[in-house]
Amino acid sequence: MGAACAALAVALTGCGGEENPDAGTNGVGKLPAAKIEAKARTAAQRADTVHLAGNVVSQGRTYKLDMSLAKDGAKGELTTKAAAFQLLRVGDALYLKADAAFWAGEKSGKPGTPDQAADKLGGKYVKVPAKDPVYQRFSGFTDKDTLLAGLLGLHGKLTAGDRGEVDGVRTVRVSGGAGSGGTLDVSLEGTPYPLRLHRAGDAGVVRMGEWGKTVDLKAPDEDQVVDYGSRISGGGGS
Repeated sequence: MGAACAALAVALTGCGGEENPDAGTNGVGKLPAAKIEAKARTAAQRADTVHLAGNVVSQGRTYKLDMSLAKDGAKGELTTKAAAFQLLRVGDALYLKADAAFWAGEKSGKPGTPDQAADKLGGKYVKVPAKDPVYQRFSGFTDKDTLLAGLLGLHGKLTAGDRGEVDGVRTVRVSGGAGSGGTLDVSLEGTPYPLRLHRAGDAGVVRMGEWGKTVDLKAPDEDQVVDYGSRISGGGGS
């Protein structure tokens, strides 16, 4: 019996047959919860690119994200209850592509309000002035470091140990306090990237992947761009 147990020790934790959850992993599952979270944050900061997809609740609004972010820009789609639109940032230049109803709402403060000028913006990439409220409201969704800093936050006393899986990749889960502080799945394979976040207070679930993969960013063709000048917004909008 003793010889049989020794022979299986490489693959098993003991004669009971329980598998070692850390076998073949990057080892972060053995660390305290705070260190796992810190390693995940560091890995996210060092990566040049990431793809984020999911729902985020912010200031009472629910945003559906599908964004590919890089150090110098981003591209993707943002959806709210009122509208869906494409965001593209190349360097400091932010472009927003939406239908005419969205732009009519931005100009009047009332979504869906008819507007002849808005008709010319619908379906085009509108270059958003840097000082316009539209820029201020949406540019954060195209800034990798800003967006991740706002997302990767668990609340309360951290615990870890539960194992999970995200898209076939084994993970260790770090949870915030009292069951409502959020849960972060951190990769147990290769670099300990954060892979899925259940935000605190049921404020959305976001998946993070394609870390380090190239994001092709280029400005739209000139015939697809409308430069609206110094200001777009006239009110609250979407």
